[in-house]
Amino acid sequence: MKALEFGRKPARYAAAMAAGRLTPGGGAKVRPLRLADLDVPALPGPGWHHIKPRLSGICGSDLSTIDGTSSRYFEPIVSFPFVPGHEVVADRAGGPDDPTDGTDRVVVEPVLGCVTRGISPVCAECAAGHLGNCTNITFGAIEPGLQSGFCHDTGGGWSTMMVAHESQLHAVPAELSDEAAVLVEPTACAVHGALAAHAGAGDRVVVLGAGTLGLLTIAALRRYAPDAALLVVAKHPHQRALAAELLGDAGRAAGGTIVEPGELKRAVRRTTGAMAVGDGAIVRLAGGADIVVDCVGSAASVTDSLAVVRPRGRIVVVGMPGVTTVDLTPLWHKEARLVGAYAYGTEVVPETHDHGAGEHRRTFDLAFDLVASADLDRLVSATYPLARYGDAITHAATAGPRGAVKVAFDLRAEKERTRL
Repeated sequence: MKALEFGRKPARYAAAMAAGRLTPGGGAKVRPLRLADLDVPALPGPGWHHIKPRLSGICGSDLSTIDGTSSRYFEPIVSFPFVPGHEVVADRAGGPDDPTDGTDRVVVEPVLGCVTRGISPVCAECAAGHLGNCTNITFGAIEPGLQSGFCHDTGGGWSTMMVAHESQLHAVPAELSDEAAVLVEPTACAVHGALAAHAGAGDRVVVLGAGTLGLLTIAALRRYAPDAALLVVAKHPHQRALAAELLGDAGRAAGGTIVEPGELKRAVRRTTGAMAVGDGAIVRLAGGADIVVDCVGSAASVTDSLAVVRPRGRIVVVGMPGVTTVDLTPLWHKEARLVGAYAYGTEVVPETHDHGAGEHRRTFDLAFDLVASADLDRLVSATYPLARYGDAITHAATAGPRGAVKVAFDLRAEKERTRL
């Protein structure tokens, strides 16, 4: 089968780190990623299936891993070499004489928890529905890996074949396009982050960043906190246009607005009545936003979050951070809450027009609903064949300046159809 394989070779990894830090996507020629002919991964045990990816997205976590800029925190919980790709819409793969081969589309829920690993009884986190917090991600029937796409045994979506456990597969409704389906996984992350914000009527919520995750988070907040006032920070013109579409008239009526990064503090002051204290390079707000949802995860975005959140406010980090240097004095002084929002599982949904108070739903079910109702397939900007992986990764790494949002690999036109 054809696949993009990521291998940890110290010299090439160091070169990728250097290139990636100089220029986003700059490690395309030297990063430890290669297009290869690999054996089809074996089924790890009962309940596992071969699937054929149709589209597989390129995520910010993929880019930071490939460029060597991600935290070394992840090294013990992945297994090398691995095939990346965890945003996947695929076909179930039958044998050569199976009439269902290629006719049953699924989306992969990539977290590799206790059930996928054949561990029983499951850990306390999995039992509570917090699959992203599974404590057994280095044990069981497969090699270490926090998700498919970071595990040697499962393969990933940047290939013509991978394996997934039955518990990971969600049927795609016939009316949902492949472009919409490939956004279900990142939308699930956004839904989880939006619900972790606990935003309510009248809350002032800052959304930092309007890339894929930021735009999806706007859609999720509009769905589950429709009466909150959103202040969206968007750097590029196309991001501001898409953010405005997702806010809609109702979002603007609730106090929603969109600003450029340099306008953030002034906008928070204007919308909350907070006073500015200090001058020059050291300015802080005596007051601020009730909630900040950081969809970037950089040192600059966390610093901005701490600068504009009100005392005892809440900061939710949805974008994957790396190794950063941040002055945490505002966290201490404001007694603010800084929380992470990783992956998905089971959510407690606030009462809305179509959900009862305290209803428990799987995050992926909520994501499917949101992708369809908000027409989120419009966020898929470009697709590439595996053979053009250098161009694809560079495009994804520079999506903002190039007017793009989500970039994905398209496996549908592969000339060679992998057979079992």
